[in-house]
Amino acid sequence: MQTAATTTESRPSLWVPGDWNAFFGFGTNILVNVLVLTGLLHFVLKMPDALVFGRILPATGLMLFLSTIYYAFLAYRVARKTGRSDVCALPSGISVPHMFVVTFVIMLPILGKTNDPVQAWEAGLTWVFVQSFVLMIGGFIAPVVRRITPRAALLGSLAGISITFISMRPGLMMYSTPIIGLVCFAVILANWFGGVRYFRGVPAGLVAIALGTLIAWGSNIFGLGYGGLSLAAVGDAFTNFGFSIPLPAVGHVFSGFKFLGVLLITAIPFGIYDLVEAMDNVESASAAGDSFPTTQVLTADGVVSLIGCLMGNPFINAVYIGHPGWKAMGGRIGYSAATGVMVFVLSWFGIVSLMMALIPVVAILPILLYIGMLIGSQAFQETPKSHAPAIILAMVPQIAAWGKNLVDLTLGAAGTDAASVGFDKLGNAGVLYNGLATLGGGATLAGIILGAVTVFIIERQLEKAAWFALAGALLTFFGFMHGEQIGLAQSPTVAIGYLAVAAMLYGFARFATVAPALPSLQGHGEAHMQPAE
Repeated sequence: MQTAATTTESRPSLWVPGDWNAFFGFGTNILVNVLVLTGLLHFVLKMPDALVFGRILPATGLMLFLSTIYYAFLAYRVARKTGRSDVCALPSGISVPHMFVVTFVIMLPILGKTNDPVQAWEAGLTWVFVQSFVLMIGGFIAPVVRRITPRAALLGSLAGISITFISMRPGLMMYSTPIIGLVCFAVILANWFGGVRYFRGVPAGLVAIALGTLIAWGSNIFGLGYGGLSLAAVGDAFTNFGFSIPLPAVGHVFSGFKFLGVLLITAIPFGIYDLVEAMDNVESASAAGDSFPTTQVLTADGVVSLIGCLMGNPFINAVYIGHPGWKAMGGRIGYSAATGVMVFVLSWFGIVSLMMALIPVVAILPILLYIGMLIGSQAFQETPKSHAPAIILAMVPQIAAWGKNLVDLTLGAAGTDAASVGFDKLGNAGVLYNGLATLGGGATLAGIILGAVTVFIIERQLEKAAWFALAGALLTFFGFMHGEQIGLAQSPTVAIGYLAVAAMLYGFARFATVAPALPSLQGHGEAHMQPAE
């Protein structure tokens, strides 16, 4: 990892040796997401190859190219302005949670009603269209929220996402195919944590993928079939080769407006989720030493997503969790731009289909688990030690949301749902479904509110804690957290609970005798500072 250096007399380097590590790590991360996205379109939504490989993937590739190039440029500008050589570009790509939401909550139900994959695609495009404007407008509000919110609350909620929705699935899949998963994971840990160097500096991500692919194909010789690869699938993949450019899909975007009433139920709250998540990730980058302007980041996500949907991509762009991980690998500016070029080529020339057939996904997943480990630990390392309880509390709503998601998927696979089974029956079996739904609703916002209230209580700033509890009451009343949809009095009893807490804390601040706070110790012995915009 490079150290900061004063380079005001020269331009920042566009590529450094560490960019190779970050490129193979981040590039494979993006590749995994593109492969998963392709699988959802092809196998879940049953969309024809002409639509998937001829329209959607080229538009997705264009969006990702614009996004990664922009964030490389933003990092270059920050590096030149500060005179530092260690600035790392923000990672960005398809929002993974939204990938599943738009597939299963938007496009799949529309497909079931209309039996028309094109109308399902149009509904997805309109959903992204609405979310893009939420991002662009919200970008001017987010910096204020970021300045007044404790770092432990922002990073704690982010840690909850990293442990559940980022780390758990890769971990489970690794142990489902342990010979490949554990070996590749050890390759990555030995290099990125243990300092082991491979074959004249070949990046660990490339070594892991190559070794995992070798094991998978070698196992086929003995009839074991680890990794689920076959020559027949490779042969079929060549039929999707060809050059495809994205074509304007404005008409399809506006055709999807007939589903607008259904779309708004999820588009607005998930747009707000994007705002908060991007704000968290900008804060995470700041904690790692790189401060980026929040408004420019959020508006860029909105603009890039809007361009993507107008060209046919039904998935939103987002700043990714993981900046500290890529920076720790040595990534700077070039890794982001190189990833964009890679995705551009893969998606426009139909190579994604071949990649799906050649590389076992389980060889790539350990990289995602590593990123989850790094982000989860950052919440504790980059905040005062006394704020650790607030971090744990900020993580809990994400765990509840993840648990509810597992229950829903399990019951859905059995052809039923929680209401049909009966909440009492689930409760008798130890599954408190209503509790999971309420605590996990709007989990990112809920984690931030709970974390902020706890931090200010720890710091004996009870009036500030009261204001955040009041914000929690308002957000809950209108359904932005602890609820399934936006609307009036979505979870009224929870809102009243927050209101009571706010009144109690305000009363304590005004009339109670409060002992002074203990001195806060930073995780690394550094002064705790909120970054300036």
